[in-house]
Amino acid sequence: MISILQFDVSDESTFLEQAREALEALAARPGYIRGSAGRSTDEPTRWALVTEWANVGSYRRALGAYEVKLRATALLAQAIDLPSAFEELLAAAPGAEPSAGASDRA
Repeated sequence: MISILQFDVSDESTFLEQAREALEALAARPGYIRGSAGRSTDEPTRWALVTEWANVGSYRRALGAYEVKLRATALLAQAIDLPSAFEELLAAAPGAEPSAGASDRA
């Protein structure tokens, strides 16, 4: 599953430090695959924090972990109120045919 959080950032250096701290805490949790923070090429104050997880359960358990609450909640609470958790239903590796995945929604 993929989490995409968007932020309106006025202080880039503070945001980057908080994002680094959040990614470090999240990366230590089981089921974490990768994460990154990036700035919009169209709106310089809009940033995204993107993480990929083995499944939705791993993501939810990570958000409930004490270390994540301690180190990442201050940043995560600043996210723009938009849908942020997405299940991956189609993926393609370089040079490969796209493959469909099954939904976790029951």
